Amino acid sequence: MENQEIINKTVEFVKKTLADAEGGHDRWHIYRVRKTAKNIAQIEHVDMLIVELWALLHDIADSKFYDGNEEIGPQKARAFLESIQIEENVIVHVENIIRHISFKGILNEQKFKSPELDVVQDADRLDAMGAIGIGRTFNYGWHKNIQMYNPEIKPNIHMTKEEFIKEKWTTINHFYEKLLLLKDIMNTKTGKEMAQHRHIYMEHYLEEFYKEREGEV
Repeated sequence: MENQEIINKTVEFVKKTLADAEGGHDRWHIYRVRKTAKNIAQIEHVDMLIVELWALLHDIADSKFYDGNEEIGPQKARAFLESIQIEENVIVHVENIIRHISFKGILNEQKFKSPELDVVQDADRLDAMGAIGIGRTFNYGWHKNIQMYNPEIKPNIHMTKEEFIKEKWTTINHFYEKLLLLKDIMNTKTGKEMAQHRHIYMEHYLEEFYKEREGEV
């Protein structure tokens, strides 16, 4: 099977699977991450098929929506790729990227590394930053009925997966617990350069938020 046919089949699978997904993790999130990953990959010179397959399949079953089950995503990706008879070595690589891509890796030693993971991880992190990252963060907070801001709840940068699932956070605190940390953990030169602009945008947003909260503007 030609690479483009593989990608086309994967696109259709993703569209169908994520038809009713939460807005921050829907097929348009996949669209953006794929576009960004391809742009980075062209500069960083990595395996484009692996990058595209990962970008398309990385949130096919986000653990946040499956009671923290981090294996369901790799399992669904494998089942699909086997159904279209993809080579085992490609399937294993895609599985490993999905399994090791999430932000939780910042607090743990990452046991799997590859140039393709570096690229797709940067693309996914970039979609959690800037104007889109702000929109996604508020969208998920509303989806889970999370408080937007509560000065009595302080940011917890060491929040466990269990605490996050149990919704012990606020939307504004999430900037400090995740979004503002992403700039310093980008993998590629290209990703780092793109992250700078989005980081500054988020800082300006928070400055405006606090001024408006106090009725200063």
